[in-house]
Amino acid sequence: MSESINSPRSHVSRTTVPQIRERKGKEKIVGLTAYSTPIAAILDPFVDLLLVGDSLGMVVHGLPTTVGVTLDMMIMHGRAVMRGSNRALVVADLPFGSYERSPQQAHDSAVRVLQETGCQAVKLEAGEGCFDTIAFLVQRGIPVVGHIGLRPQAANVHGGFKAKGRTMTERESALAEAHAVDEAGAFAVVVEGVSNDLADQITQTISIPTIGIGASSSCGGQILVTDDMIGLFERTPKFVRRYGAARELIGRAVEAYAADVRSGSFPAFSETYTFKPKAAAAD
Repeated sequence: MSESINSPRSHVSRTTVPQIRERKGKEKIVGLTAYSTPIAAILDPFVDLLLVGDSLGMVVHGLPTTVGVTLDMMIMHGRAVMRGSNRALVVADLPFGSYERSPQQAHDSAVRVLQETGCQAVKLEAGEGCFDTIAFLVQRGIPVVGHIGLRPQAANVHGGFKAKGRTMTERESALAEAHAVDEAGAFAVVVEGVSNDLADQITQTISIPTIGIGASSSCGGQILVTDDMIGLFERTPKFVRRYGAARELIGRAVEAYAADVRSGSFPAFSETYTFKPKAAAAD
């Protein structure tokens, strides 16, 4: 493993899995997604958890869903995030097709992710049949975050990205999934796109922290896709509060750059190199 992935850059200690687990009912967990070294470095001082989410397929690579994301893609971006962070707990998603076939397949995939990136835990979408897999991983020393409610990897099954918990059947299913994830040994669970009161009920009745996205403010923490939160896209999902205007900021910067290039004012003389005879002679 490359030394640059895990070598600490300061005395700061990275947040641990037990520390996140012990936040239950206490201090809120702050989470954001990260897919690159510079973004991870910006976010790291302010968050407890960085998620290398398979949302990178849509956010970074322009895919229509997360289904096209591969394990190699997750590992590449996981390495980048580890290089840019030294404080937050880093969790990487197991992508579609890398864990569903069997607990052993999930173990093989998770081992690759942890060994090749240096991250501390994996996250998997906990649909029916995955609870034994979570237990299998945890029993073998692999920390797991579950993911219930709206599960992006199941978008083809559900006909898109639809909120859950609006019918009694969906409520019972989501609550059962949350308890099963808890009992399987996950140290936290992401609760996505469920009704407010259902998220509250889940938070109150399981022993591990809930991390909401499109859920309730009463969850044990919150996570958002960073690119949504900073306003990089024109469309903002209902559950996102925009804290920045990155798209407009970048657009203005590029517009000014293009104008300077076309007018000939960039580069200025001070932004170019000049021939130095003495230095050339020394060479």
